[in-house]
Amino acid sequence: MRDTVRQELVARQLDEQIAARYPVGQRLRILDVGMGQGTQALRLARAGHTITGLESDPGMLKVAREALATEPAGIRERVRLIEGDGRETGVHFLPGSFDVVLCHGVLMYVEEPDAMLAGLARMLAPGGLLSLLVRNADALAMRPGLAGDWSGALAAFESDAYSPKPSAPVEGGLPGRPGPQARADRLETLTATLAGIAAPLQAWYGVRVFTDNVPNGEGLPAAEELERLLAAEDRAGRTEPYRRVAALLHLCGVRG
Repeated sequence: MRDTVRQELVARQLDEQIAARYPVGQRLRILDVGMGQGTQALRLARAGHTITGLESDPGMLKVAREALATEPAGIRERVRLIEGDGRETGVHFLPGSFDVVLCHGVLMYVEEPDAMLAGLARMLAPGGLLSLLVRNADALAMRPGLAGDWSGALAAFESDAYSPKPSAPVEGGLPGRPGPQARADRLETLTATLAGIAAPLQAWYGVRVFTDNVPNGEGLPAAEELERLLAAEDRAGRTEPYRRVAALLHLCGVRG
């Protein structure tokens, strides 16, 4: 359920930002950095866009390629998958090559993110959209606190480091992306960084306000209940003060 909520909310928010900036039906050039198993990349390819997926983990790249192989030929030909590091986009692509750059669930594993973000911004054409999904450092005490782990909650107030929940296996039996330790980011800091790399923040959302503590093995509820759950999460992710305590932040900057 946790991954479903994340992917569905990010998809809705991303589509909203794309629709606000590009004519309906325009086929965009999209780079997905750290694409994982390719959920968003394949969804956007099905919508008609040209996708380049960059992934450093060979196992994840294998899963993405296997998923792509099941798609119709017209979708497969719009997707290019590359094994590579998001910190080295300049090695693979020319500046201004993309209309949209996605970097979801990656920044928390990068020790010095500013240089990587500057490189991602350079990949954008003028007016291009940079979409970031990060762990919310201002809400790190929420998960342990709601679980009754008071020592963990108190420690979370003093640190930007956290240990991600091990995620459920993905197709092929591979574990999810979380590693043993990661770094959370703050809205205020990233807002300043985006301004400094000429891709100032235009919109931001909270992701997983109510469902971050759901157990990893929790299945999905019936369709009607799932839709109500997603509607509540979607509303909270756009509404103060709820979005500020979301587990994840979705930030959208636009290249000047």
